[in-house]
Amino acid sequence: MAQECVLVLDFGGQYKQLIARRVRECNVYCEIIPYTTPLDEIKARNPKGIILTGGPASVYAEDSPTYSADLFECGIPVLGICYGSQLMAYRCGGEVKTAPVSEYGHTKVAIQALDSKLFTSVETDSDGVTSCWMSHTDYIAKAPAGFEITASTGNCPVAAMENADRKLYAVQFHPEVLHTPEGTKMIRNFVMDICGCSGDWRMSSFAETTIKELREKIGDGKVLCALSGGVDSSVCAVLLSKAIGKQLTCVFVDHGLLRKDEGDEVERVFGPEGPYELNFVRVNAQDYFYSKLAGVTEPEEKRKIIGAEFINVFEKEAKKIGAVDFLAQGTIYPDVVESGIGKGATIKSHHNVGGLPDHVDFKEIVEPLRPLFKDEVRQVGLELGIPANLVYRQPFPGPGLGIRIIGEVTAEKVKIVQEADYIYRSELEKAGIDMGKGQFFAALTNMRSVGVMGDERTYDYAIALRGVITSDFMTAEAAEIPWNVLQICMNRIINEVKGVNRVLYDLTSKPPGTIELE
Repeated sequence: MAQECVLVLDFGGQYKQLIARRVRECNVYCEIIPYTTPLDEIKARNPKGIILTGGPASVYAEDSPTYSADLFECGIPVLGICYGSQLMAYRCGGEVKTAPVSEYGHTKVAIQALDSKLFTSVETDSDGVTSCWMSHTDYIAKAPAGFEITASTGNCPVAAMENADRKLYAVQFHPEVLHTPEGTKMIRNFVMDICGCSGDWRMSSFAETTIKELREKIGDGKVLCALSGGVDSSVCAVLLSKAIGKQLTCVFVDHGLLRKDEGDEVERVFGPEGPYELNFVRVNAQDYFYSKLAGVTEPEEKRKIIGAEFINVFEKEAKKIGAVDFLAQGTIYPDVVESGIGKGATIKSHHNVGGLPDHVDFKEIVEPLRPLFKDEVRQVGLELGIPANLVYRQPFPGPGLGIRIIGEVTAEKVKIVQEADYIYRSELEKAGIDMGKGQFFAALTNMRSVGVMGDERTYDYAIALRGVITSDFMTAEAAEIPWNVLQICMNRIINEVKGVNRVLYDLTSKPPGTIELE
């Protein structure tokens, strides 16, 4: 689509997703691209602004990620964050050195230029001090000629600098994280006031434009849509249904790794008796997937097998249907980012990104939700008139319970985790826990331990309960579930689920963990 765009140039920063989210919150489209992207390609995209991420390297090291100084001469507004600020200083003629004192965590930053466009409306105390999140071992020892130092700390003489005439701005701290209370204002100031964005990125316009583009792209072709019944694939299916109608066939593969009774629920919503105009095919392939996963314990291998076999099943169904031109998937932006962008670190591959084989029997893959974060997908769903209970349904990963079972996947283990998960979510619903604000599920660990039940020794599995609160699924905090509710869950699971004698609660946030266990 033709819209305003801010590009995030990734130098390996762990918070790159948050930068993109903060820009999107300004109703401005934002995309993360690798630092290896040529400048001509960047210019061709006509961005309103560029943001340089943090990163673990030192800009003066021989093998560090870098960029041509031409980036800072092309007239596009640039904001450098942490490593990005040091790179700007280094390339523009300043000095970057190892800091005498490293700064990590909450740091008091004195803003010396409150009239700077970057700091407009930023709240400070009477001394012009605000709190920011620092995470650096190098620092800008000397700002380049023509740059004004706009903020500092006791240990960092150039906590922020700018050359307003050239629209170059840099901050050593991280405005994108919530630990910098005024950081969102700073990013908004850069995007709206310095870059001059109008903020016309809306989900309603996205849905309308995407439907039109899909109609034009697909023409009279046939589309096979991978439908799991989750939020992403459901919104993808409805977009396609509105665009091409009966040219769409949705194939729902029950791979035996779904939640309890979920296959039947999906069929009730999208099948012949459901409210949507589409061709629905259900494929029961439980035994097939169990056989492919037999003996496999490494999580990345499991993900790739599930992804590849999904495509194989779709190819077989496509041949039954006849000529199919496109494969549609509910891939969203966090899937792409976590699977690795350019030379960025791969956190974990997603079956609909990294798991695709080199050759598939389709003309092209269609991914209408690829630019969106999870909360944006939900907004599109509501704009399309999809019922709220479906839009806010608990998210479920494409590989399903295959990545909620540590170690080898078997039919017996699937049954265990299905029953435990059903009990857990049922009790949370009874207790009035709002599960729409995150993700809640049970996983089966590969740990077995000694217990005692009915005066007899047991040696069974431990179930891990997981509950996280998140809006964008890029960061998450553990949900504070009342102790008595967890005790009820524990008692029911141990008493009702054969093969379990211990229940744990996972308190890990993201980062350092991920939402799923594998």
